[in-house]
Amino acid sequence: MQERKFTYNTDWEPLVIPEYGRYIHKMVAYLKTIKDRDLRNKNAQAVINLLGRQNPHLRDVPDFQHKLWDHLFIMAGFDLDVDSPFPKPSPEKLKARPEKLPYPKTGYQFRYYGQIIKKMIDEAVKWEEGELKDLLIRTIANHMKKNYLTWNKDTVSDEVIFEHLRILSNGKIDLKPEEYELLDAGQLVKKRKNNGYHKQKNYRKKRN
Repeated sequence: MQERKFTYNTDWEPLVIPEYGRYIHKMVAYLKTIKDRDLRNKNAQAVINLLGRQNPHLRDVPDFQHKLWDHLFIMAGFDLDVDSPFPKPSPEKLKARPEKLPYPKTGYQFRYYGQIIKKMIDEAVKWEEGELKDLLIRTIANHMKKNYLTWNKDTVSDEVIFEHLRILSNGKIDLKPEEYELLDAGQLVKKRKNNGYHKQKNYRKKRN
């Protein structure tokens, strides 16, 4: 009886884009052996259509088509001579490092409130006095209290939040604890689970 020889995946060359599988890579390699250009173009389009079947809801989107053609050239080692509807990628561009994303280096006190809260405070200071500005400031204060409780699981008084708000606004926003109170910790946790503050008023005015 003739002994059968098994071939293991480790015996094959590594796949350039493993998500497509080895048969797709074999098809791409076969494209490079086709001498007739028209036939090669026809088969290249067939491979693109096959790649698109893995994401049928995206295969007709131009950006997705561009991505598929890029993958085809990458799997072919960038030396596949076919007519592409998009610019051909280059190895240099693929290996190039992405540019570093800008990151805010300027810090401020109470960074656990987040950069967005600080920007909202800066914006609120510019608003004209009135009911809308009043509502915005108290919305910010409730968000500050929620963020504070994210890092401090115990509790926090409204006086602390109002003082932090005064400092972050350079003294331009000064809420009086004897006039207003924010939502309590339980309400804030409940609203966070319900995804937002829009269903109820986020503060109530104290009665004299």
